[in-house]
Amino acid sequence: MSAASRAVLSWIAAPGRPLDGRLRVPGDKSISHRALMLGALAEGTTRITGFLEGEDTRATAAVLQRLGVCIEAPAEGERIVHGVGLHGLRAADGPLDCGNAGTGMRLLAGLLAGQGFDSVLVGDASLSKRPMRRVIEPLSAMGARIDSEGGLPPLRIHAKNVLQGIDYKCEVASAQVKSAILLAGLYAQGPSTVREAHPTRDYTERMLAAFGADIEFAPGLATLRPGRRLAATSVDVPADFSSAAFFLVAASVIPGSHLRLERVGVNPRRTGLLEALRLMGADIAVRPAGEQGGEPLADIEVRAARLRGAVIPEALVPDMIDEFPALFTAAALAEGVTTVSGAAELRVKESDRIAVMTAGLRALGASIDETADGALIHGSGFTANTDPSMALADRAGALRGGRADSQGDHRIAMSLAIAAQCAAGEVRIDDVANVATSFPGFEALARGVGFGLRLA
Repeated sequence: MSAASRAVLSWIAAPGRPLDGRLRVPGDKSISHRALMLGALAEGTTRITGFLEGEDTRATAAVLQRLGVCIEAPAEGERIVHGVGLHGLRAADGPLDCGNAGTGMRLLAGLLAGQGFDSVLVGDASLSKRPMRRVIEPLSAMGARIDSEGGLPPLRIHAKNVLQGIDYKCEVASAQVKSAILLAGLYAQGPSTVREAHPTRDYTERMLAAFGADIEFAPGLATLRPGRRLAATSVDVPADFSSAAFFLVAASVIPGSHLRLERVGVNPRRTGLLEALRLMGADIAVRPAGEQGGEPLADIEVRAARLRGAVIPEALVPDMIDEFPALFTAAALAEGVTTVSGAAELRVKESDRIAVMTAGLRALGASIDETADGALIHGSGFTANTDPSMALADRAGALRGGRADSQGDHRIAMSLAIAAQCAAGEVRIDDVANVATSFPGFEALARGVGFGLRLA
């Protein structure tokens, strides 16, 4: 989709009906990225099912194909990756376009740091503003040579035949940084260890182990020893918790709602939102549903509840960093004040999510005090209205209709769509095309369970 078409695509959102039904959201984006990369570096054929058909993951697949990897797409949600082995990639004939995928660019930087050829990673306008020094610095300490534009893309990665293992303490809680180091560690001399003050998602560690890498890991610590070949395997991608999060919040705040989300990935380093919503009084039941590719699954049932403001523990921040836009919406509709702190990382995502989410909710009448690393969100008390017969737009504490700009941030667009379900009039949400990067089909799925949502 062109930059021009992204700029004009908008939604009209308004109260629909109480949400009801069973649904399965698309596959996990983070796992889809990693399955492609490790499948490419493995020997043999890796079959991926449940693959997220988003623009970000397709961009990663296209990059790997430019590097000489054959990737087939026999059906929607399926990929067959014909691995070339750790040393089988070949130089591309030009820059490698990561699109909007920060995960893709940071992990590919680690993967390419030890190759014997030069590579250039580029991205779209949004990705070109996102910080890459956090991966450049540890990779450079391993011996990689990476040039950037003041720590921003594009990244010019120079040929390097041998890297050195590293013992690295992450200053930023980032699974992407950890993953970049571990991927580079496959090409290093000696072990690579990553230590985290705040444990982050362990998708890469689990998947490296499944592909046969010599890796040991525990919360906050991972050590990879190079030397083993990776062996192809099958990867069944679970439903993405970050995508499920929008429906968890929506069903919690829209009176009369009752949803069941099926076979959602509930990696314990991913589900901080569940604890945060429970602190606010949410009615959520999590029922284990086995494992898929080493990742725990659950069916999650959620009913509307009377939410209260809460202080969100800073310890939860790394485990829910992508879910804060949706949490802001829940807090704006709860009773009392919700305090978010320790979340400065939100300012360097696809947008400055603190500033953009604050502006979007304020445009609809919410009261929010922005801080350097979070916000004080003064809830309207909308969720205190539990009479299912009352029209949504007539309830006390409803937000007002109006116009809000997502600034091209997919998670903010979907979070504002939730807010609009609790507004007294229509809401126009601008710049929503990037929703396709992580959640293709969101509009249809949302309308199917009760959202009032359409293209402008």
